[in-house]
Amino acid sequence: MEPNPVVSFLISLWWLIPLALLIVGYKQVLRAFGVIIIPKDTLGEVNKKFVIFGSHRTLPDGEIIALQGEAGVQADTLAPGVHYFLWPWQYDIKKESFFTVNRGHIGCVESRDGTPISGGRVLGKDVPCDSFQNARVFLTNGGERGSQIAVIPPGAYRINKALFAVTEVPVKDIDDNMVGIVTTKEGAPLDSKKDIAGKEIPGHNMYQNGQIFLTNGGYKGLQEQVMLAGRYFLNPLFATVETKSMTEVPMAHAGVVISFVGEPGEDLTGDTFQHGNLVATGKKGVWAEPLDPGKYPINPLTHKVESVPTSNIVLNWANDKSEAHKLDAHLSTITVRSADGFPYNLDVSQIIHIPRVDAPKVIARFGNVANLVTQVLEPTIGNYFRNAAQDSGVMDFLSHREQKQQDAKKKIAEALREYNVVAVDTLIGDINPPKELMKTLTDRKIAEQEKVTYETQRMAEEMRKELQQATAQANTQARVVDAERTVQIADFTAQAAVKTAEGMAKSKTINAEADAHVTQVNGDAEAGKIKAIGTAEADVIKLKIDSMESGNFAAIEVAKHLSTSGFKLVPEIVAGGSNGADGSNLVSVLLGNLVHDQMTSKTNNKVAETPANVVAHAPVS
Repeated sequence: MEPNPVVSFLISLWWLIPLALLIVGYKQVLRAFGVIIIPKDTLGEVNKKFVIFGSHRTLPDGEIIALQGEAGVQADTLAPGVHYFLWPWQYDIKKESFFTVNRGHIGCVESRDGTPISGGRVLGKDVPCDSFQNARVFLTNGGERGSQIAVIPPGAYRINKALFAVTEVPVKDIDDNMVGIVTTKEGAPLDSKKDIAGKEIPGHNMYQNGQIFLTNGGYKGLQEQVMLAGRYFLNPLFATVETKSMTEVPMAHAGVVISFVGEPGEDLTGDTFQHGNLVATGKKGVWAEPLDPGKYPINPLTHKVESVPTSNIVLNWANDKSEAHKLDAHLSTITVRSADGFPYNLDVSQIIHIPRVDAPKVIARFGNVANLVTQVLEPTIGNYFRNAAQDSGVMDFLSHREQKQQDAKKKIAEALREYNVVAVDTLIGDINPPKELMKTLTDRKIAEQEKVTYETQRMAEEMRKELQQATAQANTQARVVDAERTVQIADFTAQAAVKTAEGMAKSKTINAEADAHVTQVNGDAEAGKIKAIGTAEADVIKLKIDSMESGNFAAIEVAKHLSTSGFKLVPEIVAGGSNGADGSNLVSVLLGNLVHDQMTSKTNNKVAETPANVVAHAPVS
């Protein structure tokens, strides 16, 4: 019978079966021949089961990691790759993945082997061993058993987990405007009698290198130095961090620093200030130089910053009235008693100013501004106004309020100057005297206001009267203006007439003067003519007189002229003496009658020319 071709084919491929088995279990096959393959991202922990030859067969007492080929877990691990002569009957190989420290974390290490930690320390010292990847170096260089002060930063590491246990912990982040307050668990002990915190140690990179911190003399416990904002690889087994806000000194304030740490400083105030010591910056005590407004990375557990307002502070002694600073929250209205025995309430506001340079002195003396208000301002101002009220009556205090306020400002300023405080102003607020006195004052004020009202009304009536007069005057103003213009026109007319008359008078005067001059000239000429004729006639008459007697010549001339004048030759009344023989009596009589008629004629003419009133009042002769 011929064999089945399919079966024959399968039989011909028999060799594939051991080949498949070899492919599937090659590692086991290689392992049987002492060959082991360590894949990537993996290491091999070697456990030597026994030692056949050699002096180092077993581990020394207390050790768990073999350094010299003893039986037990070996310090050296197998790196990724192929390794030979690791017979399965002598070596047990355990494959472990690399240890990875993730981003944002660090690895805290604990060693299961090493020398015991001594000297009261709690953490093993830092031994350079490639971030604990070289166990042999760690153990041979004095690595200590227990928690380690060094940490592993983020990354992948070939760490012998038989020796080291690694715990992943978050890194320490400190936010902006925050500070980290550090407390270390390792270091030299503090002097409990004088120190509350360890002094600043250089070189440890903000506590990230704990070994340098310890080597340079760092102290265990609270640290003076703070950590600023940032990310830190800080071993929580070495130090813990508490975040606090940065110290802020507000605007218009000065920050007075009180340091509880540092070396004692020399007092900078001298002998004039006996109420406390001021020291230099960095020394223990109250710092003489205050902080200006801003933010400062100050440890609030080792330093205290008292914020002192440098602007004007208003304090109210009044019920239910307080400023935003709340320094006057416990102050109340002042109750005083007057000289006449009346109690009354008084509200007072005091404005003070603390200079920046004097702020440390205020804090050195009182501790804070609130104590200044309680210990100085409250009793000083309260007692002053109680004493001032007893020196005057209530009504006098009310009526002289401004003067009382000025006196209070002066006295309180003198009192506060001793405490390095400037008294800017003292203001008296509400005064609440007894009701019966207030009624008296109110009645007086009402009367004064009524008087003012009446005076105002009187003035209003006078003004109304003046208004009416002004209105009437305005109504007649047109006629007044017309009359004034008429008067002015008449005045101008009269002045024109006067000017005309003056002109005519001057003209007539000039004409008269001319006529007079002409008349004078003519008269002078006529007089000369007459004089010449008269002189000639006189010469003739003289010749006649010379030819006869003078009396006869006179009689002849008189008779000649009487004959041509129409004059009565025979008078109605003849008075006289005897007739002269020479006819002189007759001539005398004629001349007398002539004179009588001429006088009568002149008298009649004067009476006719005299005005009636003159004649009427003329005296009777």
